[in-house]
Amino acid sequence: MTERIKTSSGTKWETVVGYSRAVKIDKVIHISGTTATDREGNLVGVDDAQKQAIQTLRNIKQALESLGGTLEDVVRTRIYVTDISKWEEIGKIHGKYFKDIRPATSMIEVKRLVDPRMLVEIEAEAILK
Repeated sequence: MTERIKTSSGTKWETVVGYSRAVKIDKVIHISGTTATDREGNLVGVDDAQKQAIQTLRNIKQALESLGGTLEDVVRTRIYVTDISKWEEIGKIHGKYFKDIRPATSMIEVKRLVDPRMLVEIEAEAILK
């Protein structure tokens, strides 16, 4: 039987909604939609899409590392933004983290995220080497 390992961000919403920050099955890690919250659940970078993208990717990196992965293992990201006109500044942050890795990705504009101050949410999938 395949082992299922979960990691948590520690927010109250995981138990309310019934999800994990990330789930590892065999060599695959699936990372839930991740936003720019700090360890206490506070939003980082209010009104600043770049700062939110940076914190979001830091949170993804931490989730990967907690399950034995790295950013180099990422094969797919999905970037949800509330203002597609900011695609380039958000994309540049994604590019700094994934410059040489270059996973498949999508950037999709959505009407809003769970907190109206959130501008960016990113999902990731990784396959461990």
